[in-house]
Amino acid sequence: MAGTINKVILIGHLGDEVKMHYFEGGNSIGRFPLATNETYTNRQTGEKVTNVEWHNIVVRNKLAEICEKYLTKGDRVYCEGRIKTRQYEVDGQKRYATEIHVQDMTFLSTKKDPNNMASNEVPQQGSHTPPSIAPEEDDDLPF
Repeated sequence: MAGTINKVILIGHLGDEVKMHYFEGGNSIGRFPLATNETYTNRQTGEKVTNVEWHNIVVRNKLAEICEKYLTKGDRVYCEGRIKTRQYEVDGQKRYATEIHVQDMTFLSTKKDPNNMASNEVPQQGSHTPPSIAPEEDDDLPF
């Protein structure tokens, strides 16, 4: 393979509400923390240990507006994007922030949803209403 890949897939829970920032020209950016966890049993003590990893999630424009509308703290989401590191200065010192710039997202559970829809029925990027699921037809196929 001659090229490189920068791809991240995360499933986790929102750690806070989506913070929005709007720009001139209609563009917007949303940011929120996402928690993923790993649980294992300590072989020496036998006790369960859970490690939580926090990720800085960045969404843009229409996806950001959809996230702001539907997501709240604690909601479970699937995010697909890429890692970006940005540099900034605080009091003359260089600081770095690693972020996940999300291009595709699926809402797995939302608290704002009155019907508590299943994961395959929740809005995805670019949609405001959940897609309808067509009933399966009986076609007498063996598979």
